[in-house]
This record gives sequence, structure tokens and C-alpha cells, in this order.
Amino acid sequence: MDGISPLWGICPFEKLSTNLIECRAKSRLPENPVTVIVACFPYLLDVSEYENRNISKYAVVTDYHDVALARLEKAAEMLRRVYPDNHFSAFADNSPIPEVRAACAAGLGVRGMNTLLITEKYGSYVFIGEIVTDLKIKTKENEYKTCIGCKECISSCPSKAISDSAFNEKACLSAITQKKGELSDEEKKLMKECGCVWGCDICQDVCPMNKNAAKTEIKEFLSSPAARVLPGCELDGRAYEWRGRKVIERNINICSE
Repeated sequence: MDGISPLWGICPFEKLSTNLIECRAKSRLPENPVTVIVACFPYLLDVSEYENRNISKYAVVTDYHDVALARLEKAAEMLRRVYPDNHFSAFADNSPIPEVRAACAAGLGVRGMNTLLITEKYGSYVFIGEIVTDLKIKTKENEYKTCIGCKECISSCPSKAISDSAFNEKACLSAITQKKGELSDEEKKLMKECGCVWGCDICQDVCPMNKNAAKTEIKEFLSSPAARVLPGCELDGRAYEWRGRKVIERNINICSE
């Protein structure tokens, strides 16, 4: 995995088998999965690249689905050549694997109260992908750990989506910006106050475990920043393309009122 991802680890599939996510991609799992290779793709850029941004930091770079999957498929193909009798399936986001849990089990970081993976070097500014295989690879036992519990994310969340005991995904401002149709007055108010037309970074920005997060070395991210979304802008190859122009244009109008 060296050269594919700067941060990766391995965990046994059995650690995740009772927490699989029901999705179409589940059909691509090997018949008898044994091992999960988990990779993290850091995306944090220099602060100068975020000047005047109106979208979440993860959306400033090119669509990570394309980048992560391309790199993971490259790694999977290399493994297939070495182990022709085994199967290797790559996933990123659209995955039956609970990715944060898998990354923690692989020793890559801890789970934050905002449900995000927090790594030691890159903080929570990472995308997660994995390769699932029926090849048995020796792994070590990693304790499932959570963050330092400072609760900065709880007190700073504008929609109160984070609490001591749960995370209300539907209330999260990032999820609200991705909703189709008409938004409520309260949802519009939240979006306008935060000035973000796609996503939300508040819980990450206040997290002390992100204070010294390292910048990305991934060339696809370094060469593709677009920090501001404007009416009529190009959507191709961006993380918000999948939702369509109507939602983005609606959000731009809300934030500019």
C-alpha cells in the first residue's frame, strides 16, 4: 500500500461482520472475506487555499471517491497479480464496511464524538477506503478507542447534532446542505449563519486533536482546489456533483440572501 496511501492498516473482517452496512456494494464482497486493508487519504491543504471558501474543506479538493477508488483499485490489481487465487474488492464511501470502525480496528486512529475518525498525524481531515479480501493476512489486536472527550464539538455544533450519547445525522448541518427539496426556515437560518453551501467543518475546526494536523501530500488534491461555489459553476469532478445543480443553486441562493 506504500505509494497508494500515506496511512494504512489491516484488521480482520470478523471484527466488522456484525456491523456491515446494507447497500448495493455489499454484493461485491468476496465470497469468504477474511481481511480488510484500510487506507486513509488526507486532504487538508494550506490555509491560503481556503480563502473566501463557502464549502466544506473536504469538498475543496477534487472528488475523493475518484481519487481513493483509483488508488485502491491500483493496489488491488497489484495484489491480484501476486495472489492470483484470491479476490480483492476496493470500496470508498459506498461500502458495506463501517469505515470508521474498520480504521480504528486497524490501529489508524480513534473515533471522535462527532463520529469521525481522528488520526494522530492528519487529524480527522482524512477520507477512508478499504480493500476486502479472502486472503488471510496476519493482524495485531488494536483496542477500539475514542477521542479525548473534551466536548468542544458538542458545544460548537450549530444544530446541536452531537451529544454525549449520540449523533443525530439528520440534524447535522452537513446533511442539511445535501437535502433535496424545500428546507425549513430554521434549516435556512443555520445555513445562512454558517455561510456554507455544502457541508460543515465546525466540529473539526474546534477539535484540539486537529490543532497540528499535517497537510496532504496527495498530488490529485494539491492540484485541484476550488474553494468557492458560485451560480452556474462547473460541478464535474467535485464531491457535490452527485446531488445535482438544483440543490447547490438553492444553497447558494440561501446563503446570499
